[in-house]
Amino acid sequence: MSREIYRLTEADLEPLAVGAALLGTGGGGNPYVGFLRAREIFRQGAAVPLLDPGSLTEADWIGEIGGIGAPVVSIEKFEQGDEGTRALRAVEEVLGIKVVALISGEIGGANAMEPVITAARAGLAVVDGDGMGRAFPEVQMCTFFIYGAKPSPAAIADEKGNVVVYRNVIDMYWLERLARHTTVDMGATAMLALPPMRGDFVRRTAVPGTVTQAIAIGRTIRQARAKRQNVVERVVEATGGRLFFTGKITDIRRHLVGGFARGEAILGGTGDWAGSEARIAIQNENLVLWVDGVPVIMVPDLIVNLELDTGEPLTTEVLRYGQRLAVIGLPAHDLLKTPEALRVIGPAAFGYPDLTFSPLGAPA
Repeated sequence: MSREIYRLTEADLEPLAVGAALLGTGGGGNPYVGFLRAREIFRQGAAVPLLDPGSLTEADWIGEIGGIGAPVVSIEKFEQGDEGTRALRAVEEVLGIKVVALISGEIGGANAMEPVITAARAGLAVVDGDGMGRAFPEVQMCTFFIYGAKPSPAAIADEKGNVVVYRNVIDMYWLERLARHTTVDMGATAMLALPPMRGDFVRRTAVPGTVTQAIAIGRTIRQARAKRQNVVERVVEATGGRLFFTGKITDIRRHLVGGFARGEAILGGTGDWAGSEARIAIQNENLVLWVDGVPVIMVPDLIVNLELDTGEPLTTEVLRYGQRLAVIGLPAHDLLKTPEALRVIGPAAFGYPDLTFSPLGAPA
């Protein structure tokens, strides 16, 4: 049986970008910028094999590539193009190995594109999965580290030509700390290659099928628009999500702090929520949704902002006063809801110790 389940072509890139913007819960980098970068490579003849994560074996080395930094900066500071390849080659050199495929740490936003871009440049495949099933703001917040991946060697590269290699890092929290400081010095965005992993480990710990899921979501949105359907309703149907609020942004606050875009969005309710107010906490991604002061969705479940009329997923860096939004919630993958996962990506990990995670779909 072939391990290749699909071959990504230029026609898949726009749906992938749109679907990844939705799954990214507001973060992961601007998806349109990622789409443009990937499209240029594919127009030169690239086609990237997509591998079934269930087919990976102990003999396979899988590399992990992704952007690190503040999404709001990624709109203004574009990559030179080969940062991911240079970071990947640096960790391969330290270990004396060659990876056979790449996987994203997070399927969100532009970070869904980064393994595809680097794979196309390096002649590699991409695994149909990721380490979050969404996006999170910090390096350690992925299933690979939560379930035992080593924190080094790792490498970070910028558009100026700098490459920094981390050879001996004591734990995943120190890797986040060191890489974040380096990213700030590099201009608040950079490309990070994390330690390559054995295929059987990736098979057990990756959130499976998220690349094809993102493409399917993107196609659903495009088809709904073409048929003049209610895009928000179609997205809710296609994802198994739930509509939690509709409203207009009455205030948006964003501050670049320590390499993160932190802040909150305030929405005045419309339609069924007229007279109500919603608040969304942001740290690159959407973290908690309160409606009239009551927390109704929280990490690790997904909080997604869609433009009310078009159904376009909106990342946090493009939110602005007056936008009309539909806020939907999607349940996180089961790998993100175990006790060991919640210690790393539950509400307390983001500074909300008073919130106890209640998963979407659980009995009231």
